[in-house]
Amino acid sequence: MIVCVCRRISDHQIRQAAAEGAVSLECLQFDLGVATQCGRCADCACKILDEAHAGATAAPHGHAHANGPCACACG
Repeated sequence: MIVCVCRRISDHQIRQAAAEGAVSLECLQFDLGVATQCGRCADCACKILDEAHAGATAAPHGHAHANGPCACACG
């Protein structure tokens, strides 16, 4: 399902970002651009991120993002 209409980001992409170490909305904004235009998807994106981490054992800390060094609250 498309979560962020402005950037055409799906729940699958958010779950993939979580698997790669995204731990906050800031991480998703940096990696995917989620909630950086109209912002209406922020709550849904956070819910999906939380669900993805609830199913994982532990989120990595101090990870690197595809677009460069971590600029989010996680590290």
